Amino acid sequence: MRWQSIVRARLRSRILRFFPATIAILFFAHTDLQAQTNPAEPTNAAPRTPALLTNAADVLSLSADEARRNIPVQVRGVVTETEPTWGGQFFIQDDTSGVFVESRSDEHPVPGDVVEVKGVSQPGAYAPIISQPTWTIVGTAPLPKARRVPVDQLMSGLEDGQRVEIDGIVRAVTPSDANLDLEVVSGGNRIRIYPKRPPGIDPQSLVGARVRARGTLAASFNAALRHLVSVVLFVPTTNDFIIEQMEATNPFDKPIIPLSGTAEYRRDIKPGRRVHVKGIVTLQRPGQDLFLHDASGGLHVETRQPGKLVVGQVVDVVGFPDFDHFLPVLNDATFRKTTETRSSIEPTNVSISDITRGLHHADLITLQTNKLLERTVRLSQVKSRVSVITLLLQSEDPQSEHLVFTAEAEVPESDDRLAAIPLGSLVEATGICFTQSGEDKKLHSLQLLLADSNSVRILQKPSWFTPQHLRVGFAILFAVLMVALGWSIMVLKRNSVLHELIREREAGQLALQEAHDQLEERVKERTAQLKFQISARKESELQFKATLKERTRLAQELHDTLEQTLTGIALQLDTTSKLFEARPEGASRHLELARSLVSQSQVDVRRSVWDLRSRALEQFDLPEALSTSGKQLTDGTKIHLKVFAKGRVRPLSETVEENLLRIAQEALTNVIKHSEATTATIELDYGPQHIVLQITDNGHGFDQERSAGPSQGHFGLLGISERAKRLGAELAISSEPGRGTTVRIRVPIDQNSPAPDFATPEAVI
Repeated sequence: MRWQSIVRARLRSRILRFFPATIAILFFAHTDLQAQTNPAEPTNAAPRTPALLTNAADVLSLSADEARRNIPVQVRGVVTETEPTWGGQFFIQDDTSGVFVESRSDEHPVPGDVVEVKGVSQPGAYAPIISQPTWTIVGTAPLPKARRVPVDQLMSGLEDGQRVEIDGIVRAVTPSDANLDLEVVSGGNRIRIYPKRPPGIDPQSLVGARVRARGTLAASFNAALRHLVSVVLFVPTTNDFIIEQMEATNPFDKPIIPLSGTAEYRRDIKPGRRVHVKGIVTLQRPGQDLFLHDASGGLHVETRQPGKLVVGQVVDVVGFPDFDHFLPVLNDATFRKTTETRSSIEPTNVSISDITRGLHHADLITLQTNKLLERTVRLSQVKSRVSVITLLLQSEDPQSEHLVFTAEAEVPESDDRLAAIPLGSLVEATGICFTQSGEDKKLHSLQLLLADSNSVRILQKPSWFTPQHLRVGFAILFAVLMVALGWSIMVLKRNSVLHELIREREAGQLALQEAHDQLEERVKERTAQLKFQISARKESELQFKATLKERTRLAQELHDTLEQTLTGIALQLDTTSKLFEARPEGASRHLELARSLVSQSQVDVRRSVWDLRSRALEQFDLPEALSTSGKQLTDGTKIHLKVFAKGRVRPLSETVEENLLRIAQEALTNVIKHSEATTATIELDYGPQHIVLQITDNGHGFDQERSAGPSQGHFGLLGISERAKRLGAELAISSEPGRGTTVRIRVPIDQNSPAPDFATPEAVI
């Protein structure tokens, strides 16, 4: 069972192959060392300090703090256990209980001596003891009767220092000169006992025997934590060790059963008896365990027997059937090599779903398509020049729910094949399937035990985005962030200097404001004297504003007429230059158009000089003027122009028609210059109270927030806006990058306008 395995593992890790004398010294360490390793236990009440302790039970009843006070002890009892190698230390038991006496002397009493011990109390490393003793032999007596105590009570440590009796099956034997080191299973627990060596008996023949032993129980503990680890039994005489039943026959002469039969139902099962199996070695960890395979499957065999086996070798094995994490195992096994020919075992391709169902434990298997997540490399603490490499793998089988498991191999230090596999690679792993299950019978962990570095094959290497590369990327990003942080700090310092300058400037402005206030006071005092100068100044300002307004109007007229005409001339001349050699007749036409535009430019300049009294509208109505002017501007470009008129077309005031014509010309000029459009549309909608002019193109548009303005030498949109304000019109310009531009102006008109010469609901020019 699981708790049996835990106890067994702890025993093996702590006292395996130790001689009895060494174990005894470990049990009964020096009081000074115990005092250093045992922290004082807190207490809320003042400790009680008896004057004298006169029996073993009183000593054992002390708390650690009380025992540390060196309370005087005087006890008389029978020595139940001591060894020559213990350095004078011994156990004594009286009518109340048993206690350990920590003595430092070359002399020591023997079991059966009645001694009177005087000393002081000490907390000991597990239970209170008697320290600094002086003892006197006052007689002899039979050893106290050993009590039959439940195994669970023994394992609790409650019977520490008491004479008890246990029985069980011997599972392992370690012989020495005088004593034996036996591992006995009793009541599902594994207990170590140390009897005297029986005369005339081969110690190894005791394996599998049922024995009964009487002796003093001692605790094996962790001295630093004062925690119980296990218990051991010291048997003082040969009469206290009784062999009740030996194995009837040599276990190697028993019939061979299949490997799977160790955990199957059999009518001839005898509890505590060894079974005989045979199989092919698939993996061995010398001194620890090996794995066998036959036609029925695989089996995990735990054995301490030395000797190197070769994979594929056939061996006979006897051992005790047991369970480890609810899975079959053969414990305390012994193997013999056979003369049969070696066999090679082909691994079985399995899925994770088969393993989760409890199949293939201890089998040689292959797991395909696994992702390498992590890897650890450490030096073996048992073998020199050997590395233990553990791979953390994740199954990529979609039915496995991406189970994470480990694969472990022991390889020479010079073998770096497994250490060189890039993290994130897809690999195929072959090894012994070693699983652990819980009480719910479900898989709790999976480990592949690899024979060598060739047991892992790379199926696909990872992409560039490996953890190492990501770490490098993060390092570069961190460096960039540090540079940015340094730059930010520098900017903050400069800003602080700038803020200081601003504060100084504000202080100067404040002083200036004070001076201004003083000046204003003086101005108020002299208001009566300066009325004439102020009136003259206002008059001068009005003249300046009028002049400025006239200059603005003239600049607008020049921009809307002369610049637009010059743009048309430039476009016609560019076209003439391109067509001159290929199509002279076409070039001549464009040259004539340019000449016509030059003449028109002269007329426009003259008209602008004479206050623009002779308008283009004197020859045409507004729709025709828009069409003629637009065709002159777009002729020779890739722009196709359409002009629409809706509603009742009628003459409007000179100011309205003139400004609408100039707005349309400016908008069309912007289309030609900036939009790269192929189509432009001019719409005039004559309503009863308003006229709407809309110019639309399919060009690339522009971002209105970032559009160029007068500061960059562009006055087009500003001129349109000023003309719209002059007319009291509503102006809307909508544009987005890639969606063209629409300029729409809605002008209120006088309802008493003269009747039109013609009327049409909709005309296309």
